[in-house]
Amino acid sequence: MEEKNNDESSHILTTSSNLLGICFIVLTSLRILHLDGKTFIDEFTSVAIIMFMISSVLSFLSMRSKNARSERYENIADIIFLLGLFSLFVITMFVTFNIMK
Repeated sequence: MEEKNNDESSHILTTSSNLLGICFIVLTSLRILHLDGKTFIDEFTSVAIIMFMISSVLSFLSMRSKNARSERYENIADIIFLLGLFSLFVITMFVTFNIMK
């Protein structure tokens, strides 16, 4: 059971950190194109960055923790990761609709 929790936490950690990098690329691209004040994309991207960062930290703590907190950290990281994915979905919709204009 302990091995399973560490395995799930490592998947959350790697995926969350990869998506965190993608969010930074989106945010940087918006600033280079001077679109950062014209849409809500940069605000949603900032929220996604915070969620993926928190998820990464909690999944790391879950892997390093040897007590009962490990599962709790993992569950919270999982929920925050899912919220970050939803934020990326909203960002994708904003980008898609802004490109179509």
